[in-house]
Order: sequence, then structure tokens, then C-alpha cells
Amino acid sequence: MNIVDIIAKKRDGDELSSAEIQFFVRGVVSGSVPDYQAAALLMATYLRGMNRRETLDLTLAMRDSGETIDLSGLPGTPAIDKHSTGGVGDKATLVVVPILAACGVPVLKMSGRGLGYSGGTVDKLESIPGFRTHLSIAEAKEIVSRVGAVLIGQSGELAPADKILYALRDVTATIECISLIAASIMSKKLAAGAKRIVLDVKCGKGAFMKTRARAEELAHELVRIGNGAGVPTTAVISAMDEPLGRTVGNALEVREAVQNLLPQGSMLDVGLTGPPDVRFRELSVELAAHGLHAAGVADTPEECVRLAAGSLASGEAYRALERIVAEQGGPSTLQQVIQSLPTAHTILDVASLTEGVVTELDAEKIGRLATEMGAGRLAKTDSIDPAVGIELLCKTGDTVAIGTTLARMHLSERCLNQSSAYAERLLAAYNVGTGDVALLAKRPLIYCDIS
Repeated sequence: MNIVDIIAKKRDGDELSSAEIQFFVRGVVSGSVPDYQAAALLMATYLRGMNRRETLDLTLAMRDSGETIDLSGLPGTPAIDKHSTGGVGDKATLVVVPILAACGVPVLKMSGRGLGYSGGTVDKLESIPGFRTHLSIAEAKEIVSRVGAVLIGQSGELAPADKILYALRDVTATIECISLIAASIMSKKLAAGAKRIVLDVKCGKGAFMKTRARAEELAHELVRIGNGAGVPTTAVISAMDEPLGRTVGNALEVREAVQNLLPQGSMLDVGLTGPPDVRFRELSVELAAHGLHAAGVADTPEECVRLAAGSLASGEAYRALERIVAEQGGPSTLQQVIQSLPTAHTILDVASLTEGVVTELDAEKIGRLATEMGAGRLAKTDSIDPAVGIELLCKTGDTVAIGTTLARMHLSERCLNQSSAYAERLLAAYNVGTGDVALLAKRPLIYCDIS
């Protein structure tokens, strides 16, 4: 078999066999297929596409390119993996995983770091002093057995072909190919060993998929791959035109996650200005309910929603996160977590210059601003400041007056000389004008379910 022939075959729009795809992936990992030939095949695939069989074969070959995890021995229901395609302020994993654990569903959750304006769960977790995201698979499974869940960074041994191919896609303008995106996501999910997969495919200005049509195309492909590999998989398409929740920035998002896990009657001050964001809590409950239903915890989606919401109200989900953090080296209580989180050097309020209704809050503009403030990274080698970020006191549908504080910027000392420019950009992310408050309140959070 010859890699040049395989490149030419896909260049001409022909279908690759399973053996040819496996030959390519093995060659990428071993180094026998050099980067320039791998990049050529990626571009041919980008231009010519892959059919469903080819995409599944590519996913399975990438899955099998390294270590795979067996989670069949964990106690409780079948293990769940929840995955989001990423967005601005998306800290839902920090609420969803504790809910699932509290309801008896084991979760070994591998997450990545943020790159660009889409934040990473590992960065948020590492803003907690002492929290360890680098664990061996054996240690991670032991923690799941004890407390029901573990939150760790992605293992370099899982789907190593994806790491190589993703880096090439990033520098060869071949990122936006549904087959390649789907194979990248699902090869890691399948290698991680979950018996059920729940996907949150983001759609909107702050998401990778800007339109609902593209988001649905990706979601259908992801679900087909999971089911085709023998792992029941479902997806939701959720809105990402404005940031999820009221915070963007690593330590701030941990605070907000704890805020939304607080049981009824709790007096813990998490250090945020605004009240809990209803839409963030609603999405977290819905995603957890999808996981509960997939695991067979209850017969109906409505009962699963009730169980998920009940674990929040009772404090069981709060205590589940507390146990997870303590097991992974963090403080023993969430109150101590809040007290130990880093805080910014300076906090500056940004007030509205007009009156009216917030009709739009651009997630991408907020995400890019937070990244430049130091909350994210533009290159993998960049360092981040876990304390900096943005609190969104007003969101879409809120009525504001001149002088109303729209948001608060949490700034490092090195960024103070940029504060005026940052404030102007933050104001530009808001559209304040005339709008129907009742209609804005009814805008969809989840567009559809796909299974």
C-alpha cells in the first residue's frame, strides 16, 4: 500500500477503503507518513469529503491508535461521558458531573485546555489551589469508585493520532471539515471508555459552529459515529450567541459553578455580584437529565429532570463536587475553595451609556476580550491568569438605564493601562435599544435533541 496512491485517490474524489484509512493513521503515529503527506490527505479530505463509512473508519482507527480505557468495572449504572463543543463561559461540566455523581452515575471526565476564546475545563479546575488534573487512569478509576466521578486532563496516550492530525489541521486551513471534526471528537470519547455519551453542540456567535444548520450537521455525524461504534450517543443543540452564565474567566467560573450548586437556604458568599443565571442552571439540569436518561436511571425525561433538579435542591450535587475536589488534592470544603481562589488586582465597573433593553450580548466579542485580558491563550504555550475575567451583571432581555453597571472587569496589574480600551470593547459587545422583553425571555436555550 502506498500513501501517494491514497492521497491521489481521495484527491480524485474516490472512497478510501478501511485498510487504506488504517494504513494512513498507523503511518501518521509511527512517522512513516511525514507531515507533508498527512497534510496533503487532510486537504484532499477537506475538499472532497468523506462518506459515513469512511468517517466511522477514520474515527475507529484514531481511537485504536493508542491506549483505550475500560470502564466496565465501575460501580453503578453505565459510565457517562458528557462533552461540549465549547463556547464562552461554558462551565456546565462543573455542575453536570456532580449532579450525575450524586444520582449514582459514574463519570470519568477527560477535559481539555482552552485555546482561543473558547475556555477549557482543565484551566478552570487548575485555578483551585492543589487541584490535580494529571492522574493515571488507574488512580482516576479508583477515585470514581470512591466518590462517583473524576475530572482530569486528556491523556496523551489516548488517540495520539488525533493530537498529530489536529495540529496539522490547525496550520493547513482544514479545521472546518465535518468528518475531520467528528473523528477528532469521537476518537477521544470512544477511547475514554464511556458506555453512554451525551453531547452539547454549541451554536451561535460564540461557538465553533455559527449556524444551526452546521451545528445540526455536526451533531448528526457525532451521534451516528457513537451509535455506529456501539456506544449509545445523544446530542442537544444549545444556544451560544451570548456567554453561558454571568462569568467568563477561570476562577470566576468556578465561583459561578459553586453558586449554582448551592443547596436551598445556603448562606455561602461565592464572591460574585449578580444572582445565579437561570439559563445556565436550566441547561446544566437538562444536560444532566440527558445523562440520567441515557444511563437508565429513570424511564422518562421528565423524571430525570426532576431527579437532576432535586440533587441541586437537596445539596447532594454540591457535596458531590466537594468530594471530587478533595479527592483530587483541592481544599476539603467548597467554602475553602471559594476562600482560596485567586482574585484580580483591580475590579472596574463598566456602565451603560444609553437606556433601553439589552437586545444582544455578543459572546465572541466577550470571549476575545477576556482572552486578551489574560483569561485565555492564543497559542498553546501561552500562560493564563486564573484571576482575570468578566462578570456580566446585565444580559439579553435586561432593562438598563444610563449609568447602570453592565459588567465588571477583573484585571491584572499589567493590564491596567489598557482598561479604557477594554471598557470600550466591552460596551461594544452590548446592544442596548428597543426590544420586547417578554419575547427575549422566551428565546430558546436548547434548539433540539438528536439521537
